[in-house]
Amino acid sequence: MPNLSGPLVVALLYDGLCTFEFGIVAEIFGLARPEMGPEWYRFASCAVDKGPMRAHGGFTIMADSNPELLQQADIVVVPGWKGADVPVPDALCQQLRAAHERGARLVSICSGAFVLAATGLLSGGTATTHWRYADKLRTLYPEVAVDDASLYREHNRIYTSAGSAAGIDLLIEIIRQDFGATAANSVARRLVMPAHRTGGQAQFIERPVAQREGLEIAPLLENVRANLAQNWSVDRMAEQCRMSVRTFMRRFSEATGQTPGDWLVSERVGEAQRLLCQGQANMDLVALASGFGSSHTLRHHFRKRIGISPSEFRKRFINETPGSWVSAAL
Repeated sequence: MPNLSGPLVVALLYDGLCTFEFGIVAEIFGLARPEMGPEWYRFASCAVDKGPMRAHGGFTIMADSNPELLQQADIVVVPGWKGADVPVPDALCQQLRAAHERGARLVSICSGAFVLAATGLLSGGTATTHWRYADKLRTLYPEVAVDDASLYREHNRIYTSAGSAAGIDLLIEIIRQDFGATAANSVARRLVMPAHRTGGQAQFIERPVAQREGLEIAPLLENVRANLAQNWSVDRMAEQCRMSVRTFMRRFSEATGQTPGDWLVSERVGEAQRLLCQGQANMDLVALASGFGSSHTLRHHFRKRIGISPSEFRKRFINETPGSWVSAAL
């Protein structure tokens, strides 16, 4: 878009393109957002391979431009890669190293971390990728510390993210760094996304996720969600379901994959996030409304589940003053 003057984001296209990962980048950086003003991102795609390329889904694609565009890019995004065992061309590694040397940020989604690791720029740093690829990344690049738990990581202007959806969180985080929390939240709302997750959150839940909420306890779950500020003991929940405590515990685990206590804490943390995003109530009121009772208990569970304190969460994602993309890139 010729009227825009902000950072130039260039996404790599390659034969065998991960369509969803590229779609994330195009949606977030390439969609017209006139409400953001003329300093919003410019977006283009760049061909790694020659000629029409295949993409997942059974169609072919053509890029906007050639790799020379990388010489102008402020942000280069690698949306996945052909496979963990597929070599990264030396020419591409050289182009990425040159882009980084002149100040560009390098970003990967999912298996795109293998491309950035191949440049050598992640040596001595920490990176993440989809948890299924973590061991392979460690084996191929032992000089890189692989974090297989976090959603995304940053090292020396190089950003890596986990599975596909984690790429959305990372790209929204980049918007937050460049334009502030208001802009990031606006983009998240247009994507119909919740308040974006911090990079330190876990990629996956160790406990199994239930296929459905059991019909016998579904009314209870809805009642608890609607009244989180109340005292919900196991005895009270079992009584509402007209079950013994032993039977209730078994049925609850079958339906949710969690204990009642763990489930309740998760719901209360989610409600606290929602209240903090409104940016109005003080911490004591947030603690009471979400059912934690005290700000101390809120802070304990919030930090354990989210990775940062409630105050830091609100500061970073609600009240932050938009920054300059130029300074963020330096």
